[in-house]
Amino acid sequence: MGWARALKAPMTRPAIPAVVLCGVLACGTLASCEYSYDDGSAPVSSAPSAVITEPALPRDPSLNRTVTGDALKSWAQDVLPDVNGLSFYSSFSLLSAGESRDEETTQLPGGTYAVTLACRGARSADFTVRNGSDVLVEVMLGCGTTQVKVLQLEKDAVLGLTITANSPADYAYRVSRI
Repeated sequence: MGWARALKAPMTRPAIPAVVLCGVLACGTLASCEYSYDDGSAPVSSAPSAVITEPALPRDPSLNRTVTGDALKSWAQDVLPDVNGLSFYSSFSLLSAGESRDEETTQLPGGTYAVTLACRGARSADFTVRNGSDVLVEVMLGCGTTQVKVLQLEKDAVLGLTITANSPADYAYRVSRI
């Protein structure tokens, strides 16, 4: 057997192609370069981002004025729609500027309830719902709007409601079983 001797070739680095070198120098790194090609089709344009906002419904200007009598009763029925016999208590009235009114519901059995609150007038009304000394709901409601709050009563209770207005306001509320 013969011996074969390996030739020692000088070690040199392979040449970096100019295209890659220019890509690295121009873009900083290859990761930040964008690849593009022309296949003859029209460029794809991206649609502008949709701007999502809360809907702003115009307020009925007649809700700035308080009403009395049948008009008050009609408004209360409109903002507190019938809930097919599940209503346990409802009330509505007119408050003068700076007036506060305390009311109580009938005895409510334990369970889940929706308390619908509404006011009508130039400003707002404050609603506070209590179970004994515990405050369950405290809301400053802008007039011309309605809010529904959900309450969980562990046992039978009589709820106390305090409604206060800084300017004349009609108010209405309903306590319904869910």
